[in-house]
Amino acid sequence: MKLKVCGMKYAENIQQVAALQPDYLGFIFYEKSKRNFEGIIPELPKSVKKVGVFVNEYLEIIVSLVEEYQLDVIQLHGDESVEYVKELQIQLSERRSLFIEENKHQKKEKNKHFISDEKVEIIKVFGIKDEFDFDILKPYLDFVDYFLFDTKGKERGGNGVQFDWKVLEKYPFKKPFFLSGGIGLSDVEEVKKILKLDLPIYALDVNSKFESEPGVKEIEEIKKFKKRLTV
Repeated sequence: MKLKVCGMKYAENIQQVAALQPDYLGFIFYEKSKRNFEGIIPELPKSVKKVGVFVNEYLEIIVSLVEEYQLDVIQLHGDESVEYVKELQIQLSERRSLFIEENKHQKKEKNKHFISDEKVEIIKVFGIKDEFDFDILKPYLDFVDYFLFDTKGKERGGNGVQFDWKVLEKYPFKKPFFLSGGIGLSDVEEVKKILKLDLPIYALDVNSKFESEPGVKEIEEIKKFKKRLTV
């Protein structure tokens, strides 16, 4: 089971969490968020993927930040349509092709564009409260790599509240998804229960339940969580 720690904000804390070897670290690029990221991402272990979280953002800005921060994954946490996702994929592909061509003519290595070995993956988020119509996911199936199910609340993530996981028992697709929404250390046994179901849960996404304040993760708590999941 993979683990994503979202809402990273401060360099020292980023390095501390990265040392625990989560599979993903999430950086929120949304000004209304208490965890909005504006700093420099320190060097991370190659095994840790960087996720940029966006909410109804201009495509050009997303593509630009993917390049600036060398993001591996884009998480769309707003009301982005299928057409939006398609256009995002086109722009990412075009930018990649352009960089490959420009690098051919650039002799100095330091002046070359960074180009990831793998394509940038896309996660589409959907908020759930007490029920959910999974039919609305169908148009996205061919255009995103993962879904992420979070609690529908006032904030776009980081609400610290869980939705009723029983809703997911009706999930009809094979598309893997991230489970999010108020997951904390005290939820380990419930997490283990849902992982035993025949559901394509790809990763757990944790955030506010492991914080001392917005953007500051409790290292020992995350350590305990990882350990208890494997016992």
